[in-house]
Amino acid sequence: MISFLLCLVIMIAGYFTYGKFVDNIFGPDDRETPAVAINDGVDYVVMPQWKLFLVQLLNIAGLGPIFGALQGALWGPIVFLWITFGTIFAGAVHDYFSGMLSERNNGDSIAEVTGTYLGPTMKTILRVFSVVLLVMVGTVFAVGPAGLLVKLLTEKGVTGVFAQTTVWLGIILAYYFIATFISIDKIIGRIYPIFGICLIAMAVGVIVGIPVHGYHIPEIFSNFSNMHPSATPVWSFMFITVACGAISGFHSTQSPLMARCLKSERQGHFVFYGAMVAEGCIALVWAAAGCAVYEATGGLSTGLAEILQGGQSVAIYDVSVKTMGSVGVILAMIGVVICPITSGDTAFRSARYALADWMNFDQGSFKNRLALTVPVLGVGAFLGFGNTLGFLSYQVIWRYFSWTNQTLAMIVLWSAAMYLAKEHKNYWIAVAPATFMSAVSATYFVMAPECLGLIPALKNNTLVAYPAGIIIAVLFLGLFLNSAKKVTGNGKGQGRKTA
Repeated sequence: MISFLLCLVIMIAGYFTYGKFVDNIFGPDDRETPAVAINDGVDYVVMPQWKLFLVQLLNIAGLGPIFGALQGALWGPIVFLWITFGTIFAGAVHDYFSGMLSERNNGDSIAEVTGTYLGPTMKTILRVFSVVLLVMVGTVFAVGPAGLLVKLLTEKGVTGVFAQTTVWLGIILAYYFIATFISIDKIIGRIYPIFGICLIAMAVGVIVGIPVHGYHIPEIFSNFSNMHPSATPVWSFMFITVACGAISGFHSTQSPLMARCLKSERQGHFVFYGAMVAEGCIALVWAAAGCAVYEATGGLSTGLAEILQGGQSVAIYDVSVKTMGSVGVILAMIGVVICPITSGDTAFRSARYALADWMNFDQGSFKNRLALTVPVLGVGAFLGFGNTLGFLSYQVIWRYFSWTNQTLAMIVLWSAAMYLAKEHKNYWIAVAPATFMSAVSATYFVMAPECLGLIPALKNNTLVAYPAGIIIAVLFLGLFLNSAKKVTGNGKGQGRKTA
């Protein structure tokens, strides 16, 4: 328990110290924000700061910090360290800059922002990449909750039309269409803060319930080993698996939603950096629950591995019931049904933003908005109702999603570093996590079974993957420093200008 509490205190302290340090380097000022300057009543709408924080939290969270943290707990309490320091020095920095750079560029989607600082080729790549990723995420977060609702209803004896997955999928997609199309403050701005509070309440209930029900959170240093039952390497599998709980590129696709609703740049520290720290705290709670509730056998997380075989929804439900009782059943329903839906609709909305920026479509126009919403949701409906995703489980999707997700985070951090270099500011706050994530992504890509690890000789081959990851990270760092030297005029430009 001491290790958990210490990590929690460090993370919260990181918001007030390192988070403020990052904010000061960026230098928010009193310039007119896009929400005030453009204010189209649809996407650019001024919202109160507390709503911005809760909506941002729900947009970036969903099941991410729960599922990723539970999967990460398979490695044991050492996952606490990655969640804590990954959040402070990587994830929150990534989220802050993805939001603030979007705000500084008229609320542009992340592909456009990246192109501004890394060039047109990267912009084109990320345009395609982000739209495909967002539609896939939105579809998955429609199919999953629909199936789970049917399962829960049939267990309660419900039959007939409302016991059919296709019916619930149609209802969810219809809601997605409405939420994607109408003004952001009509549904998302009004309802999501409530769900954001529920997500926080769920985490508080779990962490209070752990000691109350006699469970004990193991300490890090007395269990400082790889406890994964399959002996899956910590590096870099754990860093990829715990995506949304430490750093997630998906967040960069969501941050422009709130970047278009800031009344003042000075809200960025609380809304973007703060929401990521809150998500990190939620992830830490669920990782602690995964380590505490289930027994370890021979120093391995066998109990957690067994429950996760039934799917992450089963594990979430089980943890909620064991730590919160009947109240946990209600909160678990919110967690495994509503939270994915709230991530799904903002994923489709972000896809519309990305396409609109790409095609230069004015989204204040009803016709233009409809012209993008229909095909985006149409593709989602085709994938959802067809057999395309029928063979995929959340676990399989998570493995494929996680690498692309962390790679996107890496690219966004390099974009932030280039912005800081051009502004003659301390770019190392972005360069350090960008280099680290370059090594993580490259290492995983070389040896993961779903990537180059398809080749038998490379599967989990750390002798090849570890050096390859280091070489690629050093190469990226060298390329950046060379570019930074050109834009600053010399090798010592960083730090001269702080505002």
